[in-house]
Amino acid sequence: MSHEWITEKTRVFVTGAASGIGLAQAQLFLAHGARVFGVDQQPFPESLTDTPFFSGFSGDLSQADDCAAAVAACEKQFGGVDILLNTAGKLDGYSTILETDHTMWHEILDTNVSSMFYLTKAILPAMLAAQKGTIINMASIAGLVAGGGGIAYTATKHAIIGFTKQLALDHASQGISVKAIAPGAIKTPMNQADFAGDGAMAQWVADETPVKRWALPEEVAELTLFLASPQASYLQGAIVPIDGGWTLK
Repeated sequence: MSHEWITEKTRVFVTGAASGIGLAQAQLFLAHGARVFGVDQQPFPESLTDTPFFSGFSGDLSQADDCAAAVAACEKQFGGVDILLNTAGKLDGYSTILETDHTMWHEILDTNVSSMFYLTKAILPAMLAAQKGTIINMASIAGLVAGGGGIAYTATKHAIIGFTKQLALDHASQGISVKAIAPGAIKTPMNQADFAGDGAMAQWVADETPVKRWALPEEVAELTLFLASPQASYLQGAIVPIDGGWTLK
């Protein structure tokens, strides 16, 4: 597939860009010539900071003020956003409702869902004025079935799918393309606990996945690149699983 649609004028805003899927997305769009604005609380690796086409912002996206500051910094640096990748997220340790206190509930909700609301609300008006823009949200198989997380994580990922569908329905006629990705077992720092000790949990997950393996973040990034392309323009409000067949069961 041709990626000639990406130029140095293409501006991509990525949350959670310091590691995992967000990092892979940022690296892939940079490799194809886009300008990338990344947001994270962690330090950014040299693979990003060594290129002048990348600009990083350190902030807590669960806070509305930090989201507004990040968008303002991106607009000052690059002039706007063409592709918004709402990728940042946080697990809840598979906690049941009785194991989840109010603090954890709100922390997971604000990190996974409120951040998308804040950023999308801040960036969308300029996209609407231009009559074009792409928004890709990071859902999960936990947004499609139970068991992919605890009560808070699963609830937030279901919320992201609803958010994506309604956003797509509201703005499809105005040139805005909205989709979500629903990953299964992706080998990222967020899932490192599954590989702890003898790695029994990671092996169980692989065994339970029809393709018998974990995926790499780069595979999700490649899917993101396709979903952001003109070739995927007729996919609207789609929730695209990349789960090795997990949700077939």
